[in-house]
Amino acid sequence: MGFQLSARDRQRLAGVYPDLAAVVEAAAGAYNGRFTVLEGARSAQRQSRLLAQGVSQTLRSLHIPQPDGWAHAVDLAPLVEGTIPWEDWASFKRLAEVMKESAARLEIPLEWGGDWTTLKDGPHFQLPRGWRGKA
Repeated sequence: MGFQLSARDRQRLAGVYPDLAAVVEAAAGAYNGRFTVLEGARSAQRQSRLLAQGVSQTLRSLHIPQPDGWAHAVDLAPLVEGTIPWEDWASFKRLAEVMKESAARLEIPLEWGGDWTTLKDGPHFQLPRGWRGKA
């Protein structure tokens, strides 16, 4: 059970707050299958483009490096036979359960976009705003 993150996944975690990156690493070790890191840190310019495209709903994204210099959000997706099952909410929920369990074991608070009431964002995981953490 579990897997090692790929070099590409690790590259995409560069710039992500170490506590959140540790949760992703722990989840990879516990996950029954594979997932991929879609995106970690992003520039304010990229966030503006995503907002203009209707893919994001805020310019205050925690993907943008915060005052501490780290992004406090990451987007992950499960892989089923090498592809992302975008229409299979249960696959994203299973990944979220493993992420939440890993965060709890590490005593790091974690928010999942799939738990939001106004916008369900299955790939999105973030630290609570203002988290000062263990790093």
